[in-house]
Amino acid sequence: MNNQHDVHIYTDGAAKGNPGRGGYGVVMELVGTPHKKEFYEGFRHTTNNRMELLAVIVGLEKLKNPNMKVLVVSDSKYVVDSVMKQWVFGWEKKGFAGKKNPDLWKRFLIIYRKHQVDFKWIKGHNNHPQNERCDELAVMASMQKELSEDSFYESTSG
Repeated sequence: MNNQHDVHIYTDGAAKGNPGRGGYGVVMELVGTPHKKEFYEGFRHTTNNRMELLAVIVGLEKLKNPNMKVLVVSDSKYVVDSVMKQWVFGWEKKGFAGKKNPDLWKRFLIIYRKHQVDFKWIKGHNNHPQNERCDELAVMASMQKELSEDSFYESTSG
């Protein structure tokens, strides 16, 4: 793994009921500087895996410059393994047939290919400060009065 990252992106997702109300949280840190940004959004009906993946997508989409060296830190085995074990590239070749969240995986691959992205899995709820903050943001986002519509999920989940 490359230690010369420009940006660290910490991500987490949450869903109450799974499916149910959900949200994501993102903490971005510019390496070697005190610059840090946080992002979050809540959804009225979604899943935990969708929120975990959307957090990564949003973090990568917030990068202003192309071809940045990024470390994404996530407690989601679903997201980290899908990329690091290269499953998502096989799913893509098969048109995501039978796979969940094809809309988000397609969106992920577009932004993923614009940067040099490494992933690191960490155990959730293990006193990792940025992961704990992402969890707080995700849960807070899911509890907001005004929640966004996860239109793809809502339209395909019956």
